[in-house]
Amino acid sequence: MSNYSYNVEEESFDELVVAASHNLPVLLDISADWCAPCRVLGPLLHKMVIAYGGEFILGIVDADENMKIAGRHKVRGFPTVVAYSRGIEVGRFHGAQTERFLRDFIDNLLERHQAAQA
Repeated sequence: MSNYSYNVEEESFDELVVAASHNLPVLLDISADWCAPCRVLGPLLHKMVIAYGGEFILGIVDADENMKIAGRHKVRGFPTVVAYSRGIEVGRFHGAQTERFLRDFIDNLLERHQAAQA
């Protein structure tokens, strides 16, 4: 974990994701320990959150322990990453992705978050 990432559970979801996304965008990584693509994507997301130095927050959800969060997001496969900005979902993707894809996704999220402030 870094200063910009934390575990999210059902009880803390509204505070750590919805409310927090009013200040900084939040990427919610819904994954499972047994999922091979999750084990590929997780380290890349951690690398990105550190590289961006606090421009967004990474919330990590263990789907096996937090099935209501997965259900709330209608997750059909793992990993599923959901982007929140200003309290609402603004994007998502499924499966392991390349670093280039992640940078583009994050850059778009940051631009949308800033634009919504204006």
